[in-house]
Amino acid sequence: MTQQFKIFDKYDVSGIQIKDPGLKAVINCEPKLVLKSYGRNVQKFGQTKVNVVERLMNKLAVAGHRGKKHKIQKKSTGKYTKNMIIVLEAFEMIEKKTGKNPVEILVKAIENSAPRDEITVIEYGGARYPQAVDVSPIRRVNLALKHLSHGASDKSFNKKKTFAQGLADEILLAFDNNGESFAVRKKKEAESQADSAR
Repeated sequence: MTQQFKIFDKYDVSGIQIKDPGLKAVINCEPKLVLKSYGRNVQKFGQTKVNVVERLMNKLAVAGHRGKKHKIQKKSTGKYTKNMIIVLEAFEMIEKKTGKNPVEILVKAIENSAPRDEITVIEYGGARYPQAVDVSPIRRVNLALKHLSHGASDKSFNKKKTFAQGLADEILLAFDNNGESFAVRKKKEAESQADSAR
């Protein structure tokens, strides 16, 4: 019998099932001992080859835009080890609270907070109109991960909580589809905007 790899020799990903049919092909839960792809995902659909836990860590590494402003959000740097320690601490907290596999909880949280529709602006005869569009599967996962990291930042920035605690809270709220989760709020906002622009 072959040895089944666990992520960081801690979390078994073999039993994880993705319920959302649209996201099955783009959420990668391939078992690897150390999640480090060295940024080589520059081919078409390259992101789908990167494990979802590593993609979450990459989102923490980049402060990113908030609206139109680019602001530093936390003490997180571009260092792999530092950011992955934050993710692993958050996973330990999730495992302690729920007793379940934290990677499975992360996947469910992504499914719950990935928007299906959003709006784009089309110009027609000199006037600009909002138009509802479907979101591609890769973008759905990217948006969900971005909003999870932004929500974690909001919960911990200038507060007593550590960033890992903020991330654990945000993932658990999104897992429960709770309205207090930043990512779930953003999803509902995008979908309601799209509904009114149909």
